[in-house]
Amino acid sequence: MNIHAHHLEAASAVAPDFLRNGRKAVAAPRPRALVRLVSSWLLGVSGLIALLVLWWIATDLLVASDSFAARFSPTTALPALYELLTASDLLHHPVVSLRRVLVGLGLALLIGVPLGLLVGRSKLAEAATTPSFQFLRMISPLSWMPIAVMVFGVGDAPIYFLLAFAAVWPILLNTAAGVRQLDPHWLLLSRSLAATQWETLTRVVVPGVLGHVLTGIRLAIGINWIVLVPCEMLGVSAGLGYFILDTRDRLAYSELMATVIAIGVIGYALDVLARAVIARVSPGSD
Repeated sequence: MNIHAHHLEAASAVAPDFLRNGRKAVAAPRPRALVRLVSSWLLGVSGLIALLVLWWIATDLLVASDSFAARFSPTTALPALYELLTASDLLHHPVVSLRRVLVGLGLALLIGVPLGLLVGRSKLAEAATTPSFQFLRMISPLSWMPIAVMVFGVGDAPIYFLLAFAAVWPILLNTAAGVRQLDPHWLLLSRSLAATQWETLTRVVVPGVLGHVLTGIRLAIGINWIVLVPCEMLGVSAGLGYFILDTRDRLAYSELMATVIAIGVIGYALDVLARAVIARVSPGSD
């Protein structure tokens, strides 16, 4: 069995590359590719500047200076954001929110990946679970908010439940799709080498579906970040959602808009980080 294990280990080392349709390692970017990258970055920055200009026009030029809409102007929100960051009032809340997202994402991984592997490998399991999973997936996580509070009480527990419920579906479905797209020759090779089920799973299946799992995680992060803010309005005393309610109650509209900006910036940074990890582990994936 040692000889079999040695051959299987050698085969599994190249299996992920074969499962990526023979894509070669990413070469150093050529000057033309670098120009395209810089151009794309400049276009992205230009789009953000245009969005900021439209916001300024809508809240400063098109409305009266004493109107309610003028309170949400970028000319007041951006200085308020700077003041919140320098005074450390806002820094505590993103940390709490990120911790909740990570816990919810971790729970979704513990549930979604094993179920995805099972559904992807077994036609029987797929037929038995697909209607139920699709039914549950179509229910908005926010619909469960009152039930989550009644079951888990007020605090972090209902938020963890709602975030895990929202994140599990993209992870589960992408994992199952990755298993179905595995090259059957590698599974046949593992059986011919007398590999155990555990060896096949850890050395062939998991490396082969890793790109799909990471894509599911990226989607789950985006969903969780959107669901997080209303979830943090369930009676907790910290978090970005709580801080939005607090600024509303204090009529601190500039701080409210500053918090909205912070939510967008952090969410964008999370997506960029997820895309970088996917590109690092699975070149050629989005």
